Amino acid sequence: MRLLRSALLASLLIATALPALAAPVVAPPGNRSAEQPEIDMSSIKRAGETKESFEAKYRRIYALLKRDKTLIRSIKRSAQTYGVDPVHLIGAIIGEHTYNVGGLDSAQSYYVKALAYLGTKDLAFGYKGESVTDFVARPQFAACEGLEADYDLWTCREDVWDASFRGKTVNGKSFPRDRFSKVFFQPLYAGQTFGLGQINPLTALTVSDIVHRKSGLPLLDAERAPQLYQAIMDPNMSLDYMAAIIRLSIDVYRDTAGVDISQNPGLTATLYNVGDVKVRARALAAARKKNKSAMPQENYYGWLVNDRLDELRALL
Repeated sequence: MRLLRSALLASLLIATALPALAAPVVAPPGNRSAEQPEIDMSSIKRAGETKESFEAKYRRIYALLKRDKTLIRSIKRSAQTYGVDPVHLIGAIIGEHTYNVGGLDSAQSYYVKALAYLGTKDLAFGYKGESVTDFVARPQFAACEGLEADYDLWTCREDVWDASFRGKTVNGKSFPRDRFSKVFFQPLYAGQTFGLGQINPLTALTVSDIVHRKSGLPLLDAERAPQLYQAIMDPNMSLDYMAAIIRLSIDVYRDTAGVDISQNPGLTATLYNVGDVKVRARALAAARKKNKSAMPQENYYGWLVNDRLDELRALL
């Protein structure tokens, strides 16, 4: 009993000596912009190629979600597993199919494609005969090897790529002035994102450990491209990767910038669209040191999600 009292007293002293962690500031609901921000030119070009308006594309994906009750149940299941409001997943799916991919009439097509990718044995991630695994074993990446979290590991590797290889010639080999994911993770064709959530293979790798821990799915391996493509194409798995990506964004903004974005689907949709979550969270943290009222702002993609939020929630 004396030991117990001593332990309790010690705990109380430590608790009173340490400053309390400040609770994150909740990002207000809705859009900061009265009008939709300018739409990215790449989205405008894609819409022009299909000769379909953004509103028509929105209505098409909305109709699919409305009639596919099984898919909605799967979205809810994945959202619950990762502790996020399912409307965040709905928003990302709506945003991707309105601005970044052609029309979709049935989620079944993604199941079919997933099986096709799994059967493609010669898929590999690399550049000019050098696999991405061999590439990141170069000495320039040594500082990344001690990082345990997949997000930190692959983000570090992207940073090294930008600093030491992008647009440069190294040991007689020239490298394009382009993103790491586009150079090394695009073995099929110009498309860089895949599946219902339009996930980039590299992005899937950054949350592989989270999905393995929370959903029990196998860890992804850059050396096993067909299995990685199956994971991001099959809605039975890709929804978990979507939820993990959104959960990661919420956690990073909370821990890095002290801002809770979990109640603003337009903000998580924006981050889902633009990526570079930790860089953006650090920039927000710096801005908030100068101005406590500084808050993240939605882009055109996230603006649509917030603007149609009541309609999106009706799907659930």
